[in-house]
Amino acid sequence: MPVEKIEVLVVGGGQAGLAMSDHLGKSGVPHLVLERNRIAERWRSGRWDSLVANGPAWHDRYAGLEFPGYNSNEFVPKEKIADAFVAFAEKIGAPIRCGVEVKSVRKNAGRSGFRVETSQGLIEANYVVAATGPFQHPIIPAVVPETAGIMQIHSSSYRNPAQLPEGAVLVVGAGSSGVQIADELLQAGRPVYLSVGPHDRPPRRYRGRDFCWWLGVLGKWDAAAPAEGKEHVTIAVSGADGGLTVDFRKLAGRGMMLVGRTERFKDGVMYFAPDLARNIEQGDANYLSVLNEADAFIARNGLDLPAEPEAHLIGPAPQCMTNPVLELDLAQAGISSIIWATGFSVDYSWLQVDTFDARGRPKHQRGVSIEPGIYFLGLPWLSRRGSSFIWGVWHDAKYLADHIATQRGYMAYTAPNQPMRAAR
Repeated sequence: MPVEKIEVLVVGGGQAGLAMSDHLGKSGVPHLVLERNRIAERWRSGRWDSLVANGPAWHDRYAGLEFPGYNSNEFVPKEKIADAFVAFAEKIGAPIRCGVEVKSVRKNAGRSGFRVETSQGLIEANYVVAATGPFQHPIIPAVVPETAGIMQIHSSSYRNPAQLPEGAVLVVGAGSSGVQIADELLQAGRPVYLSVGPHDRPPRRYRGRDFCWWLGVLGKWDAAAPAEGKEHVTIAVSGADGGLTVDFRKLAGRGMMLVGRTERFKDGVMYFAPDLARNIEQGDANYLSVLNEADAFIARNGLDLPAEPEAHLIGPAPQCMTNPVLELDLAQAGISSIIWATGFSVDYSWLQVDTFDARGRPKHQRGVSIEPGIYFLGLPWLSRRGSSFIWGVWHDAKYLADHIATQRGYMAYTAPNQPMRAAR
C-alpha cells in the first residue's frame, strides 16, 4: 500500500483542529485533518441534552464562525454549536477526513518527519498537530465499588433526568457541569445532593456586562498561568436559563442538599470533608473580588454603567453550611445514582515521541513541543487562561500556524553558491 505524504497532519476535527486548519489554509500550508468520529463530535455525544454554551454568542466564537438564528447575547445550544462547526469546515474548505483513527505517530529514523499509522493506511507528515483537546478520558475516582448497587456515571454520560433510576441523586463536583446537572435534576423534582469542592464563582452579569466581558477588560483571560494554589480550582458558571449567576446558597434555599468534598465510602456510607462552608465562602470572596475590580475599572475609565449595589449582598448561610453533613448512608437517603462531574484525563498513547514528562503531560512552550515538528493545541492554559475556550483556541492556532510557516521557511532555505573569502 502506498504511503500518503502530507506537510502538516492535524489530529482531531473539533474546535481546535478546525481553528488550526483555518490558519494553515490562510498561510498556504498544505495539510490534512483526521477525525475519528464526526466533526465536533464531543459537542453532540459527550454532553447532556440541555447544555448550552457557557458564554454568549458574541464571545464563544472565532472569526467566521456563525450561529444562524441566535443573537449575539444568547447562549447557543450544543447541537447548534456542532452544526456551526460543520458549516465552518465547509466554508473554509477544510481538508478533513472523518471516520479515520490515528493509531500511532513515530519519528522517522535518520530523516525529518513522522510516520503515522491510521485506520486507513500510512501517512508521512513533516509536522503533526495534536488537536484532540483535554476531554479524552472521563475520570471516575475509585471511591464507590461497582458492587455497591448504585448506578454510577460520569457527567459526560449524563443526558437527562429520565436516564436515571427513581430516587435521589448525588452529584460529585460543583464546577460548570456538576452545578448545571444538579440544578436540572432539582428542577425535575429529584432530591439532589451536591458535593462542593474549591471553586471560583464569577458573576454571570454585572452592571450590564457579561462576565466574559469583565474577564476580558480586566485582563484575566490573558493570565499566563493559574494563581498559586488555583491549578485545579474549577469555575462555577452557567449559560442555562438565559445565563444566571451560580449561587450555592440559593440552590440550598431551593432544597438542594450541599455537602463538602467527597472523601471516601465504606459499608454504604459516604464520608465528606468538613470544608463546605470554607469552599462556599472562598467562592463568595472570588465573586466579590470581581465586582470590586469591575467597580474600580468603571470609575477609572469614566464608564456610564448602572450601579448594582444589591449584587454585593451575600445571603445568609443555609443550615447545610452551619451544620454540615459529614457522613451519609446512601440507602437511607434514597440515593440510587451518583454522577461524577470530576473532569477528564488526556491520552496521548498514540503519540509515540519523546515529548512527555513522567506523568504523561506534554512538554511544550505555548503548544510547541520539545520534539521538533510536534505541536499541541486546545489544552487548558496552553498559552493563557482562555486557551481551551473556542475563541482562545483560535488565537493559539494562529501562533502555531505561524511557527510552522517559519520552520518551513528555514527548511526550504538553500545557501547561495558563494566563494569562500580568505581569512586576513
